[in-house]
Amino acid sequence: MPLEIDLGPTASRFRAELRDWLEANAPDAPTSEDRRGLVTDPEWARRLQDAGYLCVSWPKEFGGRGLTGLEVAVMNEEFARAKVPRVTRGMGEGLVGPSIIVWGTDEQKAYFLPRIIDGTDVYCQGFSEPDAGSDLAGLQTRGVVDGEEVVISGQKVWTSGATRANIMFCLCRTDPDAPKHRGISYVLVPMKREDGASNGFDLSPIKQMTGLAGFTATFINEARAPLFNVIGGLNNGWRVAMTTLGNERGGNATTQHVQHARDFWAFVDKVRQIGKANDPVVRQQLAWAYSHVEIMRFQGLRLLSALADRRDPGPSSSINKMFWSEYQRRFGEIMMDTIGMASTVTDEDYRLDRWQSIFLTSRSHTIWGGTAQVQRNIAGERVLGLPKEPGMESDRGEPVG
Repeated sequence: MPLEIDLGPTASRFRAELRDWLEANAPDAPTSEDRRGLVTDPEWARRLQDAGYLCVSWPKEFGGRGLTGLEVAVMNEEFARAKVPRVTRGMGEGLVGPSIIVWGTDEQKAYFLPRIIDGTDVYCQGFSEPDAGSDLAGLQTRGVVDGEEVVISGQKVWTSGATRANIMFCLCRTDPDAPKHRGISYVLVPMKREDGASNGFDLSPIKQMTGLAGFTATFINEARAPLFNVIGGLNNGWRVAMTTLGNERGGNATTQHVQHARDFWAFVDKVRQIGKANDPVVRQQLAWAYSHVEIMRFQGLRLLSALADRRDPGPSSSINKMFWSEYQRRFGEIMMDTIGMASTVTDEDYRLDRWQSIFLTSRSHTIWGGTAQVQRNIAGERVLGLPKEPGMESDRGEPVG
């Protein structure tokens, strides 16, 4: 297991508190979760909520614990050590909540934030469109004010988690005559009406090569949302969206290595099971993977240090994205090569095992959230001072979902 790092007395006290709580409260049987910690035993989620271990980085006045980045890092490590999921509220916790805290009115904070914490509202992201991925400001979805409501029509694509969500944080153009980055509003749009019928949403699942459909093409036809659900005010949505995207890119600095470490150690067990633990080539590849997971951990701590000292982390989040995504692709290839021919076989229902799923999913990681090529442009321009690549007007990269 990785070396435990002394992060100071405050972090040490918090680590001891967590260990005591987990020892007393961790479930006896493993809980069920997806790779983002969103699907789990409701009783375990309730225990975490009662103890204040959800939305922990939010300020205390908004229902969080006001944890620093270092304390969140400690929390992730301790939950991983106890082999229990650290349940999150997904996009509501990591993207929408922080944006409401910055841009919402007092009334909006009082209404929307508790609904994220208790799981009432589950969000999906309505940003990318077929013709507005890298150039997000080119979105065409329209929002028309009708009395006390906004009526929204258009199309979104790569909508992550839409089939599980009941509300979308959506960018729409509410002033078509304004310049491109203006006239956009950030609206929280219910996906169902009060009677349970669709609120103008038609979801078309996009099947991936894993056989799953984690994304949808989302068609919106006159979906209605109260003006109360406009965050940051009408036509100010671009600034709110930049807060959301900042949290999307930098928010995983403390968590990125945890799942990779779990996968690594689980695969070490797999290598032992198939009798390849003494193969010198396999051992060399595992050493490479271990060192890269540890580099991720220290990169995250370095970024946290910059944020704690109120220093601009610069392009660190882009470098981090490039590093972990390319690692994951290579690790997937190592797993398949090590397992051998068995890695190419599924049952007749195309059910994938853990290693096949990681391998196939990893093929997309260097694309979404900003391609590896775009991240290299950012590093070249902002770190090395190179001129912008011709034709590259945006550093956003690929669709954000």
